[in-house]
Amino acid sequence: MNLSNLKPAEGSTFTKQRQGRGQGSGGGGTARRGHKGAKSRSGYSAKVGFEGGQMPLQRRVPKFGFKNINRVEYRGINLDVLQRLSETKGLTAIDNAALVANGLASKNDLIKIMGRGELTAKLEVTANGFTKTAKAAIEAKGGNATIVKK
Repeated sequence: MNLSNLKPAEGSTFTKQRQGRGQGSGGGGTARRGHKGAKSRSGYSAKVGFEGGQMPLQRRVPKFGFKNINRVEYRGINLDVLQRLSETKGLTAIDNAALVANGLASKNDLIKIMGRGELTAKLEVTANGFTKTAKAAIEAKGGNATIVKK
């Protein structure tokens, strides 16, 4: 086998039917679009959500709630994750760059350290936020919890 004799699997490709190219082709006349109406015209496209004149679903269903434009979204990282990271990678200082390098966050995420799990290692943790329990647990082991603003 080489590049000169490669071909697609049997039945995986189809020849395109050329519509509207005369009666002998089988797809002439109306080009299989039926007679008259908007769908037979060139350039037709249905509006998204159009239901043939019936009140569309997005207008029938009532609006509720609101989106707070001032909300700050954090990526939550728990203490047990930090503990596992320090054991497997041998880290003593954990910051945004270390979390990004290990695939736990993306570079634009705001990081908040949460209090789930046990922490046995002494860690220097730098993040955008801490819960009270997480900060207390880090400092109880002799570590340091530093908040950085982004």
